[in-house]
Amino acid sequence: MTTPVTEADIQLIQAILPHRYPFLLVDKVREINGTSSALGIKNVTMNEPHFQGHFPGNPIMPGVTIVEAMAQTAAVMVGASMGLTDGNLLVYFMSIDKCKFRRKVVPGDVLEMKLETLRGKPGGKVWRFRGLAEVEGEMAAEAEFMAMMDMQG
Repeated sequence: MTTPVTEADIQLIQAILPHRYPFLLVDKVREINGTSSALGIKNVTMNEPHFQGHFPGNPIMPGVTIVEAMAQTAAVMVGASMGLTDGNLLVYFMSIDKCKFRRKVVPGDVLEMKLETLRGKPGGKVWRFRGLAEVEGEMAAEAEFMAMMDMQG
């Protein structure tokens, strides 16, 4: 019997996701509770390329990258729980709903992404998630999104 995965470090994340710099947007996933919930961590740094143009002199993490970071956290949760560590998991957005942005995310922030599965089951392709992104306990963004999990291979 295999031990359930309850945390994913960067090596496991890279074994699950095909994303790499500059588009790998999750540094660690903690508190993986099967395929039901997880907590992702993104350390926001000035070295990220989007800060060169968004916005010069006032760097703000684009909202779309926050939503993408939530989606990557969801994919790691599902991939880790299902043992999909061969790098063949591709995840495609199908919809983004109820998306709201409440706080700027800037270099130096630690973005915590709380993900919950609303619909989906191991072996299924279509999943629905709710994500909440926070900085120091303050909501930065929230969204519900649907994604297709495609196991290549």
